[in-house]
Amino acid sequence: MSIDFYAAFVIGLMGAGHCLGMCGGVAAALTMGMPNQQKNNRWHYLLMYNLGRLLSYTIAGGIIGGAFAGVATLSGSSYALISLRLFASVMMIILALYLGQWWQGLVKIEKVGHILWKRIAPKANTFLPLKSPMAALPFGVLWGWLPCGLVYSTLSWAAVSGSLVSGSLVMLAFGLGTLPAMLVVGGLASQLKQLLSNLYFKRANALLLLGYGIHTGYIAINQIM
Repeated sequence: MSIDFYAAFVIGLMGAGHCLGMCGGVAAALTMGMPNQQKNNRWHYLLMYNLGRLLSYTIAGGIIGGAFAGVATLSGSSYALISLRLFASVMMIILALYLGQWWQGLVKIEKVGHILWKRIAPKANTFLPLKSPMAALPFGVLWGWLPCGLVYSTLSWAAVSGSLVSGSLVMLAFGLGTLPAMLVVGGLASQLKQLLSNLYFKRANALLLLGYGIHTGYIAINQIM
């Protein structure tokens, strides 16, 4: 499996604090707002909600990966794909700076998706309160399109993955990485939450991602030259 998949998983895992801030409240509200007789089934709700999120990420990765692979094939030129990989490396570096809490510029990128989200949010709210675990699936699918800098950064990797399948797998790996943080909201061990939120732990992984971003950019520049 490509290192991009592992890196995408790490992004999701290390973005725990961001995930808890963006979607954690939704997951908490989801379990608190369910019918009293369903409280014991909160894990079913959480799992279906997160399955919906992962489905959206996977679909988005496939669309982006397949579209850019098709454009590169039709153009018959590698420069477009190389330039996009260079852009992806810049996004990795910006993301690493964000995860390491050195620069918060990534937050500004999230504003790009608010136009689309204004149309999706009202539809997502129509599912509340959730009547059954199955209702949490489409709810999660819609919330998977919430504007998120982490998602946008990882989508740039999906774009240069080379195919629909690879793009889907990159985003699936990212989604799987977000699961621990999202399940912590549902009541997993607090020790896991503390580890994922530890500044030194986050910065160590941010440095690895930063190095990978620089290496990816170096390869792209060499291909252009």
